[in-house]
Amino acid sequence: MTKKYFGTDGIRGRVGTAPITPDFMLKLGWAAGKVFEEQGHCQVVIGKDTRRSGYMFEAALEAGLVAAGADVYMLGPMPTPGIAYLTRTLRAQVGIVISASHNPHYDNGIKFFSSEGEKLPDELELAIEKKLGEPLTVVDSEKLGKAMRVQDAASRYIEFCKSSMSPSVSLKGLKLVVDCAQGATYHVAPMVFEGLGAEVIKIGVNPDGLNINDGFGATKPGALQQAVTAHKAGLGVALDGDGDRLIMVNDKGAIIDGDEILYILAKARSQAGALGSVVVGTQMTNLGIELALQDAGIELKRSAVGDRHVIALMQKTGAILGGEGSGHIICGDRTTTGDGIIAALQVLEEMQLRGASLADLIKGVQKYPQCMINVKLLSEQSFSMNEAIESAVKKTEQQLGSRGRVLLRPSGTEPLVRVMIEGEDLPLVESLTKQLSDVVKENLAS
Repeated sequence: MTKKYFGTDGIRGRVGTAPITPDFMLKLGWAAGKVFEEQGHCQVVIGKDTRRSGYMFEAALEAGLVAAGADVYMLGPMPTPGIAYLTRTLRAQVGIVISASHNPHYDNGIKFFSSEGEKLPDELELAIEKKLGEPLTVVDSEKLGKAMRVQDAASRYIEFCKSSMSPSVSLKGLKLVVDCAQGATYHVAPMVFEGLGAEVIKIGVNPDGLNINDGFGATKPGALQQAVTAHKAGLGVALDGDGDRLIMVNDKGAIIDGDEILYILAKARSQAGALGSVVVGTQMTNLGIELALQDAGIELKRSAVGDRHVIALMQKTGAILGGEGSGHIICGDRTTTGDGIIAALQVLEEMQLRGASLADLIKGVQKYPQCMINVKLLSEQSFSMNEAIESAVKKTEQQLGSRGRVLLRPSGTEPLVRVMIEGEDLPLVESLTKQLSDVVKENLAS
């Protein structure tokens, strides 16, 4: 079976447009409740980011779950990784996140976590979709679920984050800027860093339900760069709307992206003898990072794009560390999913242990220029390689040699093929990307 609603990261779309509507969320809550109730009495935790529409969908999901006989524990605004953590520690069978991550306020979505704090396996998502096709029924009154709020959800997660750092390490004497994207970390992230001794300048911490990710956060780090230099801070930390992405800024205002953070953490764990020999990136991980990791004796394995795929390859290879350039960093020795706060703490711990700046930790890393052109597909058209495209790719790879890379990747969310080339020589990379994208266009039209 193919999925109708679930994508690579749950169900997401524009509020008010199917399936992101109250009636669908009511039915989705009921369907999920019925599927998990078949395995025994079900307890569900629900958390959300700061979008105004989250209140509407929280109420609808709660009603559907209770109608199916499931008990519901509502966390209020909480980062996605915090919901994963509380799903495990509250011994719930499933966790539900109401968020569209880094998207604008007019989008929203639903993600599920298993009792282990991991993404649901495909068979459970398919079972929920199948149940959506059945008529909604209500259990007998005495079997209805209960709904309650977890009053100490934030403090539980804050203490968990703090415990991910070595107790011998303090952040005293460190001034940092924390940008919470007007999102789900606004009330917890500053308290974590302050609780470990840092002087914290807070930005993006005044959500109004409509300003999430608007000019702040990991996808728009300009505000963080300005604040770091204006306050003469040692560094800056930018999270996205639901707190599972991290982008950092050094004391000069330069951006340190997810690829570079992955390198810092991989090298630190390798030197401590706590890594193994493999880390997981994606098809988009910069070739310069791969080569720098090789120089440190670390092999990079590449998954498809998306933290779900990164985690799956980590589990397959036994890697404890994985991530994406966008800032999803999974510290598998600390938690089960991408967590921006915990990843930042691991970097800060390395800085404090070595007495080094953020810039010091990436010395010697030379990221390669990347160029990408999106080629639009026709409606209902799927992308497949043909002889002409394959020949053009081989010719491009020969021109780049061993110090370059070609990637053709259909988008998972839009009717596009992404033509990406990276190499040492930016003018050559730009020229080759244009040539190859033209070949792809010509052969899609034929």
